[in-house]
Amino acid sequence: MALQQNTASSMVTMTMRCIGNVDIKMLSTCISARIQKLSCQKGDGYERRRKMMNLFDLLPQEERDKFKPIKSTDWKWSFKDYPPKNGLKVFSCFACGGGSTMGYKLAGCEVLGCCEIDPKMNEVYVKNHKPKYNFLMDIREFNKKEDLPDELYNLDILDGSPPCTTFSMAGDREESWGKKKKFREGQAEQTLDDLSFVFIETAKKLKPKCVIMENVEGLLLGKAWAYVQEIYKQFKDAGYRLKHWLCKGEQMGVPQTRHRVFFIAVRNDIEFDLDGLDMTFNYEPITYGEIKQGVGEPLNKQTVVYDWLLKSNKADKRLGDTVMRYGLPEKLFNERIFWEHNIVQTIASSGGMYRGKEKTRVSCEDIINAQTFPQDYNFIDRCCKNVQYLWGMSVPPIMIKRIVTRLIEAGLFK
Repeated sequence: MALQQNTASSMVTMTMRCIGNVDIKMLSTCISARIQKLSCQKGDGYERRRKMMNLFDLLPQEERDKFKPIKSTDWKWSFKDYPPKNGLKVFSCFACGGGSTMGYKLAGCEVLGCCEIDPKMNEVYVKNHKPKYNFLMDIREFNKKEDLPDELYNLDILDGSPPCTTFSMAGDREESWGKKKKFREGQAEQTLDDLSFVFIETAKKLKPKCVIMENVEGLLLGKAWAYVQEIYKQFKDAGYRLKHWLCKGEQMGVPQTRHRVFFIAVRNDIEFDLDGLDMTFNYEPITYGEIKQGVGEPLNKQTVVYDWLLKSNKADKRLGDTVMRYGLPEKLFNERIFWEHNIVQTIASSGGMYRGKEKTRVSCEDIINAQTFPQDYNFIDRCCKNVQYLWGMSVPPIMIKRIVTRLIEAGLFK
C-alpha cells in the first residue's frame, strides 16, 4: 500500500508538470485506483501494459479528452471558406502575398488594406485581396503621410511581419545589420534590421488596440537578443504592454516545421491580462504524405543534385546530410528533401525542394498545402519558382488564424 501511495504521489507531481492546474484530490484518487487495479491483474501482458502506461492514461476519460491533440482539418481551404465578419478591423504592413491577411479573414476579421514595398508582390496582393486601402511604398514613407483615412486611426489590430532575413539562422545575421539591401529586382533598397522599430513608429502613429508583429526564431538567439530588448523598450515608450511567444507551426495544425516569434502588444488603456494569455497549441502533426499532391517536375539526371538525391535515404532531411554521410565537406544544405513520414521543413524563398521517393522537385500543390494558402490563390504567373518565393516570404494563414482566434477567445476585443 505504501508503495502504491508513493507511486501515486510521484505520478501526480509529474502529471501536474505536464498539464498544469487540475483537481489534485481527484487526480490522486484516480491514479491510486488505477494502479491498484493494474497491480491485481495477472497474466503475461501485465508487465508490458505497465511499461506502456502513459500519465494521461491514468486520468478519467473526460479529463483525458481535454489534453488530446486536435486534428487539423482547415489547412486545405478556398476563398469561399471565409466566415462572416466579426467587426474587428485590421491593417497589414509588409503584407507580401497576404498570408497574415488571409489568417485574419479566416478568424472573421476585416482587413482594410496594406502597405507593401515590392511592386510585383503588391500586384499579387491586390489581385487576391482587393484591399480598400493600398499603399505601395516604403513603410518609412507611409509613416510620414498626413492624409491617411480616419479608419486607420480606429484599428483593432495593426499587423506586421518586418523582413527577417537579417536575423535568420540561414542568413548573414550580424554581417548584414545596418546595411541596405533589396530582395529582388524592382524593389527599393532599404535597411532591414531596423524595420521592427519603424513598425513601432507606425503603431505610435495609428494607435491600434493591439499590435501583432511576427519574425523569425533567430531574433531570439545570440546578439540579436539586444534587438528584442529594444523592441520591448520602444513599445513601452509608445504606450503598450508587450509579450512574445515562440510558436511552432507543426503544433498549430500547419503541415510545416515553421517556427516564428510573435510579439503581441496591447495598448495601456485596454484592460486585458496579457501575462495570463495562453499561446500553447496542441494539434496533431501533419506529415508530408498527408498533403502530397500533384506531379513533381523531373530533374536533369546529369546534375550533381540528382546524383546526390539518388544516394539519399529517409534519414536525410537535406542533401547536405547525404553528402556528410559519405564523409565529404559540407555543401547542399539549402537543398531540402521531403519524405512521406516527415513533416515538411520550413519553406524558404530560395533553395531546392525535392521528393525523396520520386527523385523529382516538389509540386506547386505541395508548397501551397504546406504553407496553408488557399487552393484558388491567383499567382498571376504560377510556376514553382514564383510560388516558392512568395510562400517563403509569407506567414502561413493558419498560424495567424490560431493566434487571432486565441486573442478573441481570451476576451481582448470585448
